[in-house]
Amino acid sequence: MSFLADENCDSDVVRALQKDGHDVLSVSDISPRAEDAEVIELAVREKRTLLTEDKDFGQLFYAHGQR
Repeated sequence: MSFLADENCDSDVVRALQKDGHDVLSVSDISPRAEDAEVIELAVREKRTLLTEDKDFGQLFYAHGQR
């Protein structure tokens, strides 16, 4: 599976997923301090499942017409 890990995603989770063979891209590595809307656009464009601990993303995804 392909994931996009938001900056607040626990690095241990990212490493564990990578160790299990998942494709995990980290926002902090590619676009530090990206706005939430940019993170959503990247996840959608790259067809990645967003990993985050930010509860606001649910509302933002629905506002952008995403699920």
